[in-house]
Amino acid sequence: MSDTIELEDEIIEDEVRKMGSVNHSIAQTRTSTLLSSDERFEVLVELSLDASQIDLKRFGLKTKDEIVPDISVYIGSAPIPDEEIEDDILKASQMPDLAIEILSPSQSIGMLVRKIKAYFALGVKSCWLIVPPMKVINIYSKPSQSKTFDMNDTEVVDEVMDIRLPIQKVFSRRQSVPQMNS
Repeated sequence: MSDTIELEDEIIEDEVRKMGSVNHSIAQTRTSTLLSSDERFEVLVELSLDASQIDLKRFGLKTKDEIVPDISVYIGSAPIPDEEIEDDILKASQMPDLAIEILSPSQSIGMLVRKIKAYFALGVKSCWLIVPPMKVINIYSKPSQSKTFDMNDTEVVDEVMDIRLPIQKVFSRRQSVPQMNS
């Protein structure tokens, strides 16, 4: 089998594994919105990060030279394309200060923890693992050091990033509103 076909199979396999869900989407949207309201941060979803400087296979990840967090948070501004050369950046070489992963039904927590370890190896300062079915958020300040927040806590606290978010707002769902008949 050629390298091209193997790489395409790995990309397709990774995309299938990452399929989102309603709960994943709600957590991603709410978390992004809450963080975006803080003027200190630039928040980007599904940004491809250039991971070519490390061997991702060492972390048991099947992707070759890029890694994509559900949410990337930059203190200040996000990477800016050099307008003389490019219109956009397809793979950011500037790592975010915070990388957030959200468990989808087709992913394993073990795989996301391996991604978190890779983020730290790339220079990310803080990582979150959001688990919608359990309504839990793990904040990693180091690859093997995390603090768990659940619905019994009033807020999620990331001391590295100086972030405090009301945890109920990350997982809350809107109540259905009766439709008006015209």
